[in-house]
Amino acid sequence: MSACSLGLAGIVLGNTWINIAATLLLAHGMVIAAYLVHECGHNTVFTDNADNARAGSWLTWLCGASYGTYEDIRYKHFRHHVDNDDVVWFDYEAFFARHRWFYRLTIKLEYLYIPAHDLLMHSIMVFSSFIIPRRRNQRARNVTVILVRAAAFALLAWWSPMAALLYAVAYMLMMTVLRFMDSLQHDYPYHLTLFTEPYPEHRGDLEWEQEHTFSNVISFSWEWPNWLVLNFGYHNAHHARPTTPWYQLPRLHRELFGDDPARIIPLWSQLRLFHRFRTYRIFHDAPGLAEVEGADFLRAAQQARVTGGNAASFLTSF
Repeated sequence: MSACSLGLAGIVLGNTWINIAATLLLAHGMVIAAYLVHECGHNTVFTDNADNARAGSWLTWLCGASYGTYEDIRYKHFRHHVDNDDVVWFDYEAFFARHRWFYRLTIKLEYLYIPAHDLLMHSIMVFSSFIIPRRRNQRARNVTVILVRAAAFALLAWWSPMAALLYAVAYMLMMTVLRFMDSLQHDYPYHLTLFTEPYPEHRGDLEWEQEHTFSNVISFSWEWPNWLVLNFGYHNAHHARPTTPWYQLPRLHRELFGDDPARIIPLWSQLRLFHRFRTYRIFHDAPGLAEVEGADFLRAAQQARVTGGNAASFLTSF
């Protein structure tokens, strides 16, 4: 909350260095808000589940995920844990295949490190009740949130067009951080089963879940850099015990897997493949790379030889 408040205050000032620092601080505040939404979804912030739900709903306003409901976010994420699958409604690969001009534009923007794919996903989130048939009953809420946030952004742009631009930059930085962390944590593709059956074959298979889940920590030697994303990189530990609070995940990881660095994907490898395959990630079609999974995926990721996923986020509930 304080990071977002100070960041917003700083981007309206007429000092370049303060603007830069404030934009980064605002983006950081949004990232923390997003990961706290995740924590609230697992009921690890407060002892009362209702308090977690209230806090999670409020935090979605800070990270731009308030257009739909908090329960929609929570439901989709729990399906991910229970089904051991990337459970979605929107088939983005089919969308890009049908709209080749949009795909070409997306690739050009992604080459420049602009998260165009994520901007598409978040745009759908803004108008979700008008796009997703199952969400039509949310249109009154959806329109209300659009009007409130649009009015607030218009007021910011009227006060300072530069501040509005910096807010947009901070928002895209948040999306970049979230997708960077999500891109390597599982090796399975998405399936269009959010509103349909049958359930996937590995539903509830804890052993299979661990074999296809990977930990991409920021630092394995020092714990504090991982606090920047609330230890979200300790993903094997999180999937082993989803009700473990974020600050206990490093200890749980060591209890379960020891101190062997071979169990994690190092940051340098994450950065290399994020840069190298930034225009291939939508269709996972980088030349010369074979489809691998499980232990082979982990080794390939450690050597920066996989593309990773794209635009995956617990904030987009479809």
